[in-house]
Amino acid sequence: MHRWSLKSAAAPLPAVLAAALSATALSASAPALAQAWPAKPIRFIVTLAPGSAVDIVARLTGEPISKALGQPVIVESRVGGGGVVAAEFVMRAPADGYTMLVGSIASHGINPSLVPKISYDAIKDFAPVASLASSPNVLIASNSLPVTSVKELIALARKRPGELTFASGGNGTSHHMGGELFGLLSGTKMSHVPYKGSPQAVGAVVSGEVALMFPNIPNAMGLAKAGKLRILGVTTPKRLSFWPELPTIAESGLPGYEVIAWFGLFAPASTPAPVIDRMNAEANKALAIPAVRENLMTQGFELMGGSVAEFTAFVRNEIEKWAKVVKATGAKAE
Repeated sequence: MHRWSLKSAAAPLPAVLAAALSATALSASAPALAQAWPAKPIRFIVTLAPGSAVDIVARLTGEPISKALGQPVIVESRVGGGGVVAAEFVMRAPADGYTMLVGSIASHGINPSLVPKISYDAIKDFAPVASLASSPNVLIASNSLPVTSVKELIALARKRPGELTFASGGNGTSHHMGGELFGLLSGTKMSHVPYKGSPQAVGAVVSGEVALMFPNIPNAMGLAKAGKLRILGVTTPKRLSFWPELPTIAESGLPGYEVIAWFGLFAPASTPAPVIDRMNAEANKALAIPAVRENLMTQGFELMGGSVAEFTAFVRNEIEKWAKVVKATGAKAE
């Protein structure tokens, strides 16, 4: 059985294929609702704005799932609170399999400990359905910032405590916590500036409105290669296979630094098990399609996939991990 960890968030293709091939179809004894599902369009609610990493994952996986189920999969953004608004919306939706959350490290990893008096319970109010993809974050800097490496950035931040700003796509996102963790490990203080989505935040770095950001790589790779911003390092413990010349932040002066965003499907609690099992099977099949795999990987994603049980355990581990980071950094949802 594949063991989930931040150090190895992506399941190898054989595991994805095995999950797809061994998934159980709807049983004859299932409730009438589950047997009839799906009889109408399914909504994938995403936590950030169109063009963000979670939106890209939802659309690339939603299309083949739609074809397999014979019903449209409609991707709909519910932006706010780093995933709180979207999660709350899905939590309150009927548990019939027609409204699902494309959740993330923010909604189901960080927010449970970061957001005071959070309106949902990430474990009790949701049924994990399928893990989809993960994405390394990168440290990007405005071209106007006089640094070309992580070490130079740390030196500058120490000289100008509290003056440097870092953007995020919202409170509780991996971009937010990436900056908080960087400050903790480097002994520096930077000011967090949340935006309503990753594209807007990255745009603020390009324009020089803010100095830095720790976005998911799909939102920054093209701009960096076009010379519109600098990428100083990647947040994974090892260098990327498709960009080996890019150093890790850990090897650049911050040992132990690691942030990897992930995305997966969640349904409201009490959604019929046959519906969850069917969607898990179709999600794994979608990830096994060569064109889908290539499209995701070209944009910097790694495939996850696997069983409902594996994803459930993974989410619980993420909540525990980020609770420790939030406590250590003193981070707050501003």
